[in-house]
Amino acid sequence: MIVKSIRVKTALSKSRLKELDYSLNPYLGCAYSCTYCYAPNFTPNEEASLNWGKVIIVKENLLEILRKEVFLKRKGTVGVSTITDPYQPIEALKKITRESISLLLSHNFRVSIQTKSPLVLRDLDILIQNKKKIDVGFTVTSLERWKELEPNAPPPKARIRALERLSEESIETWLFLGPIIKGFNDHEIESVIEEISGSKTRIVFDKFRFYRGLKYKEGDTEWWKKVKENILSYCKKYNIECHEESEDWIYERKRFFKPLF
Repeated sequence: MIVKSIRVKTALSKSRLKELDYSLNPYLGCAYSCTYCYAPNFTPNEEASLNWGKVIIVKENLLEILRKEVFLKRKGTVGVSTITDPYQPIEALKKITRESISLLLSHNFRVSIQTKSPLVLRDLDILIQNKKKIDVGFTVTSLERWKELEPNAPPPKARIRALERLSEESIETWLFLGPIIKGFNDHEIESVIEEISGSKTRIVFDKFRFYRGLKYKEGDTEWWKKVKENILSYCKKYNIECHEESEDWIYERKRFFKPLF
């Protein structure tokens, strides 16, 4: 793994996702090397995007910039992160994610974390202190074939145990079930849902969407219609709240949009 540093001019970027106002990515590139990942197509650093999983770029002055932006930017919800995993191994050393979320929360921004790493539990002290301004989501694609999809990521059951630990502390949690790939992981959807059924969390699910450089193909409309029906049926069976990714932003806004400022 090659680790390099850059200096940046901004920390908070305007998000295109409806449930987020901003995105914050402490790093460029991701050590987990997920084979379905679209992020290389949106990573503004050629060395990291063309060597996905082999080159990690650290934004060395991000905290310096963020300390200014928390006073200049309109308050809102910040997604940490959108094109990299904020708790990949480099974070254990650099702690940029930890310091960033602490800074954002102390200035009344909301923070939505998405990760594949139990390392997020290291920051449980911050999360517990800010329960009303935080949510944490874990991505799980498969319990059986995850090594083929996410060769360097932590095991999915370790992610689920971390999710359960956060839920025990009454921290808002969610599981991103996806991307669901036709003929690859669509047969084990129920087993994933059953695995998390003991925790108080909701499921956000989505199908695989093709981007340049990815080897998988998108499923057809009829296949996805049946998959959705099955997911909603399983969620009802296990008494879990479920939303498709395309509509989850509606429920996110209803749940979290309570002015704090």
